[in-house]
Amino acid sequence: MIRFRLVFGIALASLASLPVSTTAQDKPGATAMDLRQRLLGAWVLAGDVDSKSDPEPGARLKFWGLKDWVITQSDPKTGKLIFHHGGTYTLDGDNYEETITFAAENTKHMIGMRLKYKIAVEGDTYIQHGQGNSFDERWIRRKRD
Repeated sequence: MIRFRLVFGIALASLASLPVSTTAQDKPGATAMDLRQRLLGAWVLAGDVDSKSDPEPGARLKFWGLKDWVITQSDPKTGKLIFHHGGTYTLDGDNYEETITFAAENTKHMIGMRLKYKIAVEGDTYIQHGQGNSFDERWIRRKRD
C-alpha cells in the first residue's frame, strides 16, 4: 500500500505542475486539448450527475494523464483493494472514449472494453453521461490538503 501511495504521489506531483485552465476554456466550444488539460489530475467520485453531496470517505478515485487513466477503490476501514483498472482514452470535442487495457483479478473481465461518454469539466467538477452504459457520474477534483 505504501508503494501504491508513493507511485500515485509521484504521478500527482508531476501532473500538478501542468497548466490547467478553468476560465474561458470552460465554455462550450473549447478544444479537445483544453478539455484534456482540465481532466489532468486526481478526482473523487461524488455520486450520480444530480448529486449535490460531498464524496464519501473511501470513495473511488480516478486519475487522468494526457492519454491514460486509472480508477481505483479501496475499503476505507481495511485499505484492502476493491477494484483497480485503467487504460487509455481519446477525446473528440466532448465525446470521451476509454479503453480498459489492464485490471486487477476481480475486474480482468473488463480488459478490452470500450466505454463512451459525453463529458464536461466546469471548475473542479467533472460530469460524465454514459453513452450505451449506465455510468452517469459526478466527480470532484481531489485537492491536496
